[in-house]
Amino acid sequence: MRFNDGFWLLKNGVKAHHGLQVVQATQDGDGYNLQVSTKPIRHRGDTLAGPVLSVRVHSPTEGVIGVRIDHFRHIDPTPNFSLFPDDPPVPSATLTKRDASWSLATGDLSAEIAENPYTITSASNASCLATDIDSNPNPLPPPETVRYMHSELNLSPGELVYGLGEQFGAFVKNGQSVSVWNQDGGTSSEQAYKCVPFYITNRNYGVFINHPGEVEVEVGSEKVSRVGVSVAGESLEFFVIYGPTPLEILERYTRMTGRPALLPSWTFGLWLSTSFLTSYDDKTVSSFLQGMQDRNCPVRVFHLDCFWMKQYEWCSFTFDPDNFPNPRGYLSDIKRKYDVKICVWINPYISQLSPIFQEAVKGGYLIKRTDGTPWQWDLWQPGLGVVDITNPAAQKWYEDKLEALIDLGVDTFKTDFGERIPHASVVFHDGSDPMRMHNAYAVIYNEMVFRVLERRFGKGEAVVFARSASAGGQRYVRGHHWGGDCESTFEAMAETLRGGLSLTTSGFAFTSHDIGGFEGHPPPEIYHRWVAYGLFSSHSRLHGSMSYRVPWHYGEEAAAYMARFLDAKHRLMPYLYNLALKARTHGHPLQRAMFIEFPSDRTTHTLDRQYMLGPSLLVAPVFVPQGEDTEYYVPAGRWTSFFHPQRFIQGPIWVQEAIPLDEIPVWVRPGTILCLGPRGVGRPDYDYAKGLDVQLYELEDGQKVETEVPTGTGTEIAGIITAEKRVGQLQVKVEGNLELASVTLLQGGQEVRVKVEKGERVVSLRL
Repeated sequence: MRFNDGFWLLKNGVKAHHGLQVVQATQDGDGYNLQVSTKPIRHRGDTLAGPVLSVRVHSPTEGVIGVRIDHFRHIDPTPNFSLFPDDPPVPSATLTKRDASWSLATGDLSAEIAENPYTITSASNASCLATDIDSNPNPLPPPETVRYMHSELNLSPGELVYGLGEQFGAFVKNGQSVSVWNQDGGTSSEQAYKCVPFYITNRNYGVFINHPGEVEVEVGSEKVSRVGVSVAGESLEFFVIYGPTPLEILERYTRMTGRPALLPSWTFGLWLSTSFLTSYDDKTVSSFLQGMQDRNCPVRVFHLDCFWMKQYEWCSFTFDPDNFPNPRGYLSDIKRKYDVKICVWINPYISQLSPIFQEAVKGGYLIKRTDGTPWQWDLWQPGLGVVDITNPAAQKWYEDKLEALIDLGVDTFKTDFGERIPHASVVFHDGSDPMRMHNAYAVIYNEMVFRVLERRFGKGEAVVFARSASAGGQRYVRGHHWGGDCESTFEAMAETLRGGLSLTTSGFAFTSHDIGGFEGHPPPEIYHRWVAYGLFSSHSRLHGSMSYRVPWHYGEEAAAYMARFLDAKHRLMPYLYNLALKARTHGHPLQRAMFIEFPSDRTTHTLDRQYMLGPSLLVAPVFVPQGEDTEYYVPAGRWTSFFHPQRFIQGPIWVQEAIPLDEIPVWVRPGTILCLGPRGVGRPDYDYAKGLDVQLYELEDGQKVETEVPTGTGTEIAGIITAEKRVGQLQVKVEGNLELASVTLLQGGQEVRVKVEKGERVVSLRL
């Protein structure tokens, strides 16, 4: 929200009350409670009128300082984000009082509160100045006055801001006005499906705004040296989160809001969709699955999009009998024949033409208008209503519908929408503030669906494929997210990457997108490039709108390319699943912006057309037509091509090269142990401890590295591999229940490979 006319003046109709002077301070266990006047206090007469802001400065956990500013204080509104839901806080606060200031230290972060003029300055690279303002943009008397709480943090020279959820615009947010407000606007607009009130900077800190409603963030856009944060209402709370590295900041942030879920290994396989507006029935589905199997592109999850239900009846939770006359028998047959999991599309809207609409009305299961009638509109389905997920009876009713689908053979759900939630003149069952519920709805909705799946399939096997989310969604969704509706162009392909990288700098571990683009029919070249990018993403789904995404529709060579990249992803599963375990315990994302892994390399700070897949693989998707040079950056060190190990590059260097259609640049970081599964394994879920090909990249003399190898089931670790290079020799030690097939050292374009005998625990390579 912009309140200023230039730097010095306020806009017409805005009346601002600035926090000026601390008039009272008390100390408790982890912080200070301050009373801050909004005018100079020269004598007792100046205390006769307000407003006076109540400010709490405290440290809820190590390395984090929170600031809460209240104007009017009464009953706390709902809903709220759940803090520390998985891991407990780590208390660490030292408080010191001086003559006209108060200090708070926690870990390597400290804050100094000045009495007059009132300021809060934090130090240890997280240098920020917080100025607190209660702004009334409308000077009319109550109740017409709209009150905002507004706070500004300093933006230092060279400081860059990232995150705020899945934002498809410029990856660096400086100069942008971002509304943290979930909307369905596609990937080519300033709107986003997964808005998160958290940003991270390249100055060793992040900021989490603890507010589930609309948060408006001006990133150097209203005042070029400030990040302004505004919320409508009487209260604003934010946390400054320090970390020596971006990964440590994310670890502390996800401690506060929840760790990403651990996904079943089968979710990392290829997902194939019927697509949206295409015609399909049981024969179409079978032909797709058979065609993929015949071309060595095995599908692990088959998704039935909207028209598995009758038109105009979404959601009825009933298979269209014209296209699927025997859904139970059919699903059982294709699951047995093609070894697939079944996903179906759902949303929280109930059309008035749905056979279950009157059930919802009579039960009081829909969001209501203030007059008690169901809220309805026609934008998506005729006269649709929205399930009131704050009503326990409505949740039970909805869950029962999903239970019946699971009985038919459904394994998981794609929870679409959840962002078009009404917020004006509506009433929720539990009295929640509709403005605060707008973003929170998606989190609660996905958690409800997850709860059904976990109850039926057990912990570690429940997956929700979600489109909308907010802070904490990485925990409640217990699944992965896909970027929204995108066009079938190189530009849209880049949009999905920026959105995914913004999301994974906001506490989410996994990301996905519609391979080939959603809208339109991609030319074969774009399809080829997107397949390569999609199969080197954490999750991979073929999906479109009015055309199919099976590869033979784009030429048989497309299927050959897909088979190659899919086999590579299957082989990488010991590495990828180990990353998933680290995401669950530490909050580290799989797909990472380059600056997250290389914060000391300033060149990486603006890169948004390439990424790290975990700490070891640099992936550079191609966004240019065939024959044109693509450009990407390789940081310091000697990197080895994943697909062509005889090729290496000495960084730091910008690479310009034309990439063949059947290639994607993937480079392995020096000092890496990469454990690969067998070739042609044909699925992502297998025993990762058997038949391992251990590849060691560019180890230096005297260097010792190790990696854990998961079993692929839950959080179990099968063993540890340790490698140490000495002059003329490399020694590899194997601990645990691991069976290696081979060990390969890749150094300077040369390969030294030895076959490992079964049961061998120490392997030596003479160089």
